[in-house]
Amino acid sequence: MASEAPAEQRAQFIRRTYLHLAAAILFFTALEVALFKSGVADSIINLLRGGKYMPLVVLGLFIGVSWVANWWARSDTSPALQYAGLTLYIIADAIIFVPLLWIAQNFSGPSVLPMAALFTLLLFGGLTLSALMTRKNFSFLGPIVSIASLIALGVAVASMIFGFNLGILFSAVMVAIAAASILHTTSNIIHEYRPDQHVAASLALFAAVALMFYYILRILIELSGRR
Repeated sequence: MASEAPAEQRAQFIRRTYLHLAAAILFFTALEVALFKSGVADSIINLLRGGKYMPLVVLGLFIGVSWVANWWARSDTSPALQYAGLTLYIIADAIIFVPLLWIAQNFSGPSVLPMAALFTLLLFGGLTLSALMTRKNFSFLGPIVSIASLIALGVAVASMIFGFNLGILFSAVMVAIAAASILHTTSNIIHEYRPDQHVAASLALFAAVALMFYYILRILIELSGRR
């Protein structure tokens, strides 16, 4: 475990993890810009409009791809497979984000996206500093995050099938789940991950940050529509 490694090795592991997280965020941003400038984003929107259950199919594919990506990222035998897993997850996440970013671009003010990014950065920074400075073990959050995520997934699937609006309260709950996931993952970086698992650790952090950004953006979009 990284917690049992020499101080220099622990510091190198943490540094690599957060550098990979920064690179993942930059790659995700570049992908979104490319999708929208190339017109692929419009094709994705049209595809999702192709049938009532198409968003449900896309969600199912995303869950499957996410499982494969995480499995690859945790590979003990192939660093190339680890990076392939991280890359695959970022690409899948970029596609999933397209509808929400399209709504933000076309129906919200220009300040919504930067505000969502700023709020996400501030929350992530605060949670990360809290976990790293206190070095508290937040492993107990793991089962809570897993169960809450499964319940939230069930509610999201029901909303797609029956057509009801999830609303701001659901988004706020999802932000709380993302916050708990960030604390849990940061704690694992300190106590559970091995020093050679920086790719898997960065993927877990990226997934939590992306989830938080997604639902903060949803909240801001809904609030901007109520003015």
